[in-house]
Amino acid sequence: MPGERGIGEPGWARAALVLASVAVFAVMLAMPLAVVFAEALSKSWRYALDALSNPDALAAIRLTVLVALIVVPLNTAFGLAAAWCTVHFRFPGRALLVALIELPFAVSPVISGMVFVLLFGRQGWLGPLLAAHGIEIVFALPGIVLATIFVTLPFVARQLMPLMQAQGTDEEEAALTLGAGCWQVFRRVTLPKVRWALLTGMLLCNARAMGEFGAVSVVSGHIRGVTDTMPLHIQILYDDYDIAGAFAMSALLACLALATLALREALTWRARRAEERGAQAVLATAVAA
Repeated sequence: MPGERGIGEPGWARAALVLASVAVFAVMLAMPLAVVFAEALSKSWRYALDALSNPDALAAIRLTVLVALIVVPLNTAFGLAAAWCTVHFRFPGRALLVALIELPFAVSPVISGMVFVLLFGRQGWLGPLLAAHGIEIVFALPGIVLATIFVTLPFVARQLMPLMQAQGTDEEEAALTLGAGCWQVFRRVTLPKVRWALLTGMLLCNARAMGEFGAVSVVSGHIRGVTDTMPLHIQILYDDYDIAGAFAMSALLACLALATLALREALTWRARRAEERGAQAVLATAVAA
């Protein structure tokens, strides 16, 4: 059947497309990953482990994990609220809110970092006021968190908004008609419907938070053992000509990214299976009736 052959294209065209896709995957993804792991182990396993266990490397890993643990819950809460508001309500400025949510995709991370320096740096607009109260934003953890929040802002919201729009609001309206409160509707109706998309958005947000370089590089100050995240520590090692050490940290970051991707695919597969089981249950009920 034509449907089983894709769109009925000839066999040579399908083979060419598959080969082209495999070639692009090999050149752009598989080969770079292989190089990263090969360079990480170019001296020895022991050298790679030593590079990951020295105090500066451990401090970078701890800071990266801490930033992700702060950023992901905050952006999850914002993404849920933004998606709920834009889908369930019509209000002046709704289109502007959607555009602002997508703004980090269009703005260079380096520019966003410079904006935070301009606002909160010692010579910035709010810097003297903050310094007078002993509050440090730039070149400290709060600045790194703010920059990472901005860069990762759209991921959860953009995962949820199309799904909520496709699902509509009929079930929520029915629950409200039956006397459920807004919190009950959200917790028992909306949240179960979007849980897989929510988890996917959180994973993507986490992956970007751990791998962010540009904005964090501007606001961190590159203080070794204090404000260097894993990507910044990789740059320091590379600049110091410790190539094997830099690739060892890169390999660890790549492993975290691959684990995130694998978990995302597992969640997508589970969501698809849940939808199929739901459709089969509906069909079985209809046949029995």
